[in-house]
Amino acid sequence: MEWHSTVRFPGESADYRAARDELLAAERGLRGQVEQVAELRRKLPLGGELPEDYAFEEGTADLADTTTVTSVRLSDLFRSGIDTLALYNFMYGPAMQQACPMCTSFLDSLNGTAPHAAQRLNLAVVAKSPIGRIRDFARGRGWHHLRLLSSARNTYNRDYHGETADGGQLPVLSLFARRDGKIYHSYTTELAFAPPEPAQNQRHIDMMWPLWNLLDLTPEGRGANWYPRLTY
Repeated sequence: MEWHSTVRFPGESADYRAARDELLAAERGLRGQVEQVAELRRKLPLGGELPEDYAFEEGTADLADTTTVTSVRLSDLFRSGIDTLALYNFMYGPAMQQACPMCTSFLDSLNGTAPHAAQRLNLAVVAKSPIGRIRDFARGRGWHHLRLLSSARNTYNRDYHGETADGGQLPVLSLFARRDGKIYHSYTTELAFAPPEPAQNQRHIDMMWPLWNLLDLTPEGRGANWYPRLTY
């Protein structure tokens, strides 16, 4: 059934309302398409079983603790009763002079989301740098809610496409599912590897990234050549 909004704002013209109604119809269509894609994602069969129980390095929950380092297996990241794990590959390799500004912007937002997400899933961030270097950077950003792991001593990044053959770091989000005591790959943001449309980047995690969603609402848009920086 066709639907028309009865909402009106002070001083709006007939031209504005006609254009806004056209946009509203497109927004409603997009809302439906987003749910259709999510349903397809939920219907994915389980992927491959984890090839090994990767060992990561981790510090304590207190970022001010600069000395304590422990080893944690990927299986240990699953809490009792919560059988989904999301791991984000943070582009901060040992050869990089600074962390990726784009990843940093995304993780600034994810840090605030993490306590809410923890009610439904397990969440951690993986980077190739030594754990002390990762935590030094996180301390400066105030990432108190993110579980930070170093993959410096394992092949997780390479195996799950967070690293190129020459050591370049890639920003992907992967999900894993625990079933009957075994861990399987569930989903990775493979749109990161698909050719982008003209004047667009891959946008593989944009729907989880408040910055771009906010800018897309503005008359100016996100801008063709603007990207977040580490400092302003």
